[in-house]
Amino acid sequence: MTSSPAGTPHKFSTGFGETDAEALRQAVHKSFDTTVGQLKDLVKLPGIAWPSFDPAPLDRSAEAVADLVRAAGIEDVRILRCNKEDGTPGGPAVVARRAAAEGKPTILLYAHHDVQPTGDLALWETEPFTAVERNGRLYGRGAADDKAGIMAHIAAYAAVTEVLGDELGLGVTFFFEGEEEAGSPTFRTFLETHRELLRADVIVVADSSNWKVGIPALTTSLRGLVDGTIEVQVLEHAVHSGMFGGAVLDAPTLLSRLIATLHDDDGNVAVKGLVSRDDVSVDLTEAEYRADASVLDGVRLAGTGTIASRLWTKPALSIIGFDAPAVDVASNTLLPRARAKFSLRLAPGQDPADAMAAVQHHVESNAPFGAKVVFTPGESGNSFQTDTGSAAAGMAMWALGEAWGVPAVEMGIGGSIPFIADLTEVYPDVQILVTGVEDPDSRAHSANESLHLGDFRNAVVAEALLLARLNHEGAV
Repeated sequence: MTSSPAGTPHKFSTGFGETDAEALRQAVHKSFDTTVGQLKDLVKLPGIAWPSFDPAPLDRSAEAVADLVRAAGIEDVRILRCNKEDGTPGGPAVVARRAAAEGKPTILLYAHHDVQPTGDLALWETEPFTAVERNGRLYGRGAADDKAGIMAHIAAYAAVTEVLGDELGLGVTFFFEGEEEAGSPTFRTFLETHRELLRADVIVVADSSNWKVGIPALTTSLRGLVDGTIEVQVLEHAVHSGMFGGAVLDAPTLLSRLIATLHDDDGNVAVKGLVSRDDVSVDLTEAEYRADASVLDGVRLAGTGTIASRLWTKPALSIIGFDAPAVDVASNTLLPRARAKFSLRLAPGQDPADAMAAVQHHVESNAPFGAKVVFTPGESGNSFQTDTGSAAAGMAMWALGEAWGVPAVEMGIGGSIPFIADLTEVYPDVQILVTGVEDPDSRAHSANESLHLGDFRNAVVAEALLLARLNHEGAV
């Protein structure tokens, strides 16, 4: 991970100057209040793609997004969907296209219009689906993740068409997914079904974060992911804890001992065979991390090496579920079996199949007291690394630096976006750029999700500059 001074990552041909950049900036600023108003209208639509929620608001969300794209001047706008494996329809995706002129590249602009459920409403300081401005931020579910990504794409395109007019020959495709927060169950099928419709030279995925408020970033790496369940069996059936306890340990206790072997005393993942690196050149302070992650006073941080490497380029293993009787209904019995679900984030470059095999070997080799261990593999997703030497990456770093007025940084993200692996497999020659409008205090997926409006405006300017530069260069 490196930081680069604005304007230095890529040398451009002459003909695109400060006058053009200032015109784009002014176009974005002039319409920004309208852009924010349109974002507020989108936040009102509680489009949740989870099967347990009413699909009608999600359909209305897709229609509203399609209307915004049409208003931006694109006529070829479609709402498309594919079926899931069980035959039920997937979420509605909005796809819109402006064909490229001869000799010009095509850029695909991705974001998603579906949102996370609200969770506990008591934790929200304002109504989740009523966007509220406060202290320079816009609060509401989806205000940051990822309806702001949609509006950044649309507003940037509108600014470029206003400034360049007939000089705009760049092909532009909007792809606004409608089921990302539900795990994108039909994404791969959608890509293969509409392979030619979505084909592009550059893809911008606006679903990430910036380094911090006031400092933009290009996300150059994402961790991969594997998960699964670990079950410990020790008895054929439950027995009385008084009559039989003392000579055999119950399954939850043995499972807890097995889970404890997954990390060493410093909190590093202790599973052998996993990729781990400490090669980042930007970092967070411990105080910054504690504040961003809301770590309680007195809790010692886990792992060794830089904090950024622990978040981006090293594995992270968590237990995210545990099957055992609830305390309120527990009886005095030795439980015969217990099960836990693990989630393992993978360092870039790690093969998910190898990681899954490594976890299985570890738990089966560390069965406590000879207990039977049943390992069940779950989902997996590949990591991602940007080719930072590509022309598109250089243009993006330049545009970010120009828009914010400070050098952009290249940063990793500890999370995973599994569908990016599908994009790279279906379109192996495409240049993928992962950008975003969030910051460390956006609280995506949590209560009081919010968007920093100053950074949002800069993000629109940056994307407008990127589109104009791609149009001017004519090739990538």
